[in-house]
Amino acid sequence: MSVDPSTLNERSHEVATKLARLRMHMATHHLDAVRLNLLPNTAWITAGAALHVGEGTDIAASAILISADRAYILTDGVEAPRLRQEEGLEQLGFELVIEPWYAKGTFMRSFVTGKHIGEDHPGLYTDIGEDLRHLRSVLLPSEVARLRRVSRVLAEIMGEVVRSLRPGLTEYEVAARLAAASRRHGGHAVVNLVASDERIYQYRHPLPTNKTIRQYVMAVLCLRLEGLIPAITRLVHFGPLPSELRAKAEAVAHIDAHLIHGTQAGRTMGEMFSLAKQAYQDTGYPEAINEHHQGGSLAYMPREIIAFAGSNILIEPNQAFAWNPSIRGVKSEDTILLTHNGPEIITEVVAWPTWDITIDGHHIARPAILEG
Repeated sequence: MSVDPSTLNERSHEVATKLARLRMHMATHHLDAVRLNLLPNTAWITAGAALHVGEGTDIAASAILISADRAYILTDGVEAPRLRQEEGLEQLGFELVIEPWYAKGTFMRSFVTGKHIGEDHPGLYTDIGEDLRHLRSVLLPSEVARLRRVSRVLAEIMGEVVRSLRPGLTEYEVAARLAAASRRHGGHAVVNLVASDERIYQYRHPLPTNKTIRQYVMAVLCLRLEGLIPAITRLVHFGPLPSELRAKAEAVAHIDAHLIHGTQAGRTMGEMFSLAKQAYQDTGYPEAINEHHQGGSLAYMPREIIAFAGSNILIEPNQAFAWNPSIRGVKSEDTILLTHNGPEIITEVVAWPTWDITIDGHHIARPAILEG
């Protein structure tokens, strides 16, 4: 399969813009070159290309070396044909440096002599990982369009799978359906969490088990597709919803709505933490903020930056976020995009029941628990 020519112009412009931004950073910090090894960064700089082989690691199979005037893909004869034919990297302006699989690294060793090199993780060279995190989390227009598209796919997957669930299935089977649907759409479920019944109350990060579903299920999915990773959570209850559970779900929906409404350019991540803390207190669950983080920005990782107390990191337009407030037994999570007109939810599941929450005159729909 060859690269889709209809996307090449847009991807080429995106790559050129990112290379220019990265080179400005290099010049400011007196770096002769930067080597990118991690999947979030290789996907970012290539406008969504897949440079990985194993999905159990964040290290790309082929590194990328950016100098002031060249952009190299450091690869071997195993990876080069696919990168050339299916990812279109040469057409995007990258030069493939192809070495024998048993001698990879020769070019890099000769290149770095006498040079100041930056790298995207702690290692042999200057670590610029945090700077790259900021660069990749403020999205270009083409990335915004891509994130919207991927988020629609994510919402479709979640709606399809959760509506197919019935008591008697195991959590493994739910996770398998989420993974299979992700694959059918060309993506990969990088976070695939499932809990049922009492496990929803016990664990914030419930890896699926062979437990059989009785009445209540929570599904969490972060989908990697075209490099970007939006996030979503949905819950379904078979039979009438107990009043105590409904009250908790409504409380967490109010907290989530306050976080979404509060996501404004110029606000800091520390202020978002304070906003969340106040919302937990106002809804009667002040201790719950200590039991799990509240989410943060996302792009090429499920979370790029988490909101912590005292953080001075500024929120900017064209950033995406997934806030994930939770109280034991309930959780609320969607991916939102901060546009110049304010925050916009982009993982809405079609025909899903919602609670309409009003904050400062703004109506924010948050997902209710689906009663099956």
